[in-house]
Amino acid sequence: MRYEVKRDFRGYGAHPPDPSWPGGARIAVNFVMNYEEGSEPSIGDGEDHSESGLTEAFGLGQIPKGRDLAAEGMFEYGSRVGFWRLLRLFQERGMPMTIFGCALALERNPEAAAAIREAGYDVCCHGWRWVKHFELSEEEERAHIRRAVASLERTVGARPDGWYCRYGPSVNTRRLVVEEGGFFYDSDSYADELPWWVTVEGRGHLVVPYSLTHNDGKYAGSVGTSDDWFSFVRDGFDTLYAEGAAAPKMMSVGLHMRLIGHPARAAGLARLLDHIGRHEGVWVTRRIDIARHWATVHPYPGHGLNEV
Repeated sequence: MRYEVKRDFRGYGAHPPDPSWPGGARIAVNFVMNYEEGSEPSIGDGEDHSESGLTEAFGLGQIPKGRDLAAEGMFEYGSRVGFWRLLRLFQERGMPMTIFGCALALERNPEAAAAIREAGYDVCCHGWRWVKHFELSEEEERAHIRRAVASLERTVGARPDGWYCRYGPSVNTRRLVVEEGGFFYDSDSYADELPWWVTVEGRGHLVVPYSLTHNDGKYAGSVGTSDDWFSFVRDGFDTLYAEGAAAPKMMSVGLHMRLIGHPARAAGLARLLDHIGRHEGVWVTRRIDIARHWATVHPYPGHGLNEV
C-alpha cells in the first residue's frame, strides 16, 4: 500500500519518552540558519516577479510583476553580509548550528559553502530552489530532490543529512525522501517538541520537528526590536529548561541571514546565545546529532506506527 500522510492528534500524550540527552541535559537546542539567498523566485530564474519574503518589505512586494531591484538587494544583503555576521556570532562562542541549505543558493556563493564545510555544520536540504512542492508533479518533485542532493554534495562536500521543504511538503514529499534513500530524517512537521518515528512503505523514518515560533520570522509583524525577539525566545527557552527537570525536550531556533543578520537584530541573537550559554545542563547541538542520538536511544520500534 502506498504511503499516505495521516494526522495524529495524540502524539506522546501525557507521558513523553525521556530523550536521555547527553550529559543528562534538560534541553537540546538546535539553531538553524536558513541559507536561501539566491534560490528565491526571480526574473532571472524564470519567475514573473522578485521575491521579498522575510525582508524589510515583509512579504509585500512593491512590484507584483517584474523585476524588483530593492527586493533583490535585500536578499543579496543576507549572503553578502548577514551570513558572515551570524557565522562570527556562533564561532566566537564555540556553538554549533545546522544549515537549512537551498542548493542553488549555495552554488552561487562558493565561499559561504566552503565556510559551512570548514565549520563542520550539518546541512539539511532545503530544496533545490524556492518552489512550492505541493504544486509539483511527483516526477518533478523527485527530480528536484535528486538535483538538490547532487548539488549539495558538490558545494559542501557531503550529501545532506535531512530534508525540509521551503513552503511546506506535498503529500508525496516524505515518501519521495524515503525513496531517495540517503536522508536520515525530515523536519517537515511542527507537531511536537521531540522526534518520532513513522513507517513509510515498510521502512522506518525519523521526523525531527521544526518550529516557526522560536524563529526570527517573528520580526515580520509580531515583534519589532531585538529586545522583543530576545525576550520572546528567551521565555521559550526558560520554560522548556524548567520543564526539562522532569521532561526534557528539544528547541529549534530558526534564523534567516537577510533578517536577523542585520546589526540591530543580531544584537538580540547575541543576547540569546549568551543567556543560553550561562545555563548548565543544555545541549546546544546540530540537528543530525539529535537525530542520531534519538535513533540510538529510541530505535525504530517497528511497523504500524501512526503517521503525522
